[in-house]
Amino acid sequence: MNFIDSLSNNKIFWAAVLAWFIAQTLKVIHTLIIDKRINFSRFVGSGGMPSSHSALVTALTTAIGLTHGFDSGLFALSLCFSLVVMYDAAGVRNAVGKQAVILNKMIEDLQTKKNKGLVKQSENRLKELIGHTPFEVFAGAILGIVVAKILI
Repeated sequence: MNFIDSLSNNKIFWAAVLAWFIAQTLKVIHTLIIDKRINFSRFVGSGGMPSSHSALVTALTTAIGLTHGFDSGLFALSLCFSLVVMYDAAGVRNAVGKQAVILNKMIEDLQTKKNKGLVKQSENRLKELIGHTPFEVFAGAILGIVVAKILI
């Protein structure tokens, strides 16, 4: 069996991909409801509700547990990987997003108030929506578990 055939028959892989896809689609829908506009860039963007990173890794971990057993080394490895990803999403990446908000505001203030003409206009603002709130991570994790339970 070749690689493509093996991958196309891998339910664990497809559970993770489907959970990611659903989470990213929900971000577009969430933006439509909240901002009253369609923003397809949310489909590939990071941050927001729900966490697609959490959905992907928890679907992967749950599918591995259901397939190989929750006492397997593969499940333990995947669980540790998932916890690191979710901690990073809600901790480190969320903090980076908050810092970007502050830095963008500082640059804007410098450009408009204090040093008119002395501070070079930045072409791109720092990306502010990078991480997740704990609730967004939790919602993504629940989505991933549900998708894996349905598919496996």
